[in-house]
Amino acid sequence: MLTATYTLVALSVEQASIRMGLLSLQKYVHVNLVQPQSITLGQLEYAFETLNRLYQACRWRKSEIYLIPAIRLATEQANHLLDELSTLNASAADMLHGLRLRLGNVGAYTEECVEKICSSIDACCSTLLKRLEKEESELFAMARSVICGESWFSIANQFLRHDEKEIEARRSKASVSELPLALPARFDLTAGVDPNWPLPLTAAAGK
Repeated sequence: MLTATYTLVALSVEQASIRMGLLSLQKYVHVNLVQPQSITLGQLEYAFETLNRLYQACRWRKSEIYLIPAIRLATEQANHLLDELSTLNASAADMLHGLRLRLGNVGAYTEECVEKICSSIDACCSTLLKRLEKEESELFAMARSVICGESWFSIANQFLRHDEKEIEARRSKASVSELPLALPARFDLTAGVDPNWPLPLTAAAGK
């Protein structure tokens, strides 16, 4: 069971990092965005982009990629809990989508709109925090009881390979960033841009 303990500790560390990010964002919203009339578009963009990064980080946690599939294979008793976690995640995704639409509508940039944006950011953070708490208090305990020893070794090995890939990816990115920048004579600045993703508010405002 030592492997199980070490694996769950590693997951808790990952959870704690994201939790601190969400709590920090909530504090930023409460402290800096309490007066809608003085809020800048840049502040709202920053808050949204930070929330989006935290949401993506939640989606790509080791518990999401490795632990939950292992629990699904081990027992059907966890289905109700896993459905609850999926519902929380879907709710956060809906809030994020709604925020994206609001921020893309510059014409509706009013005090009431800003208040709704701030409230939605706070609510989305709370939803993700609730999911993390439910995983810590219920999912991890269930994992310890239903996953067998051999499966824990497999999960731990997957963690190691995951970390090795991340380290290698960071090294490759660092190597590329050291290369001299050379742009072709003709290039398309819009290449690869998702047409469904709204322009940053500052850019849209300048149109």
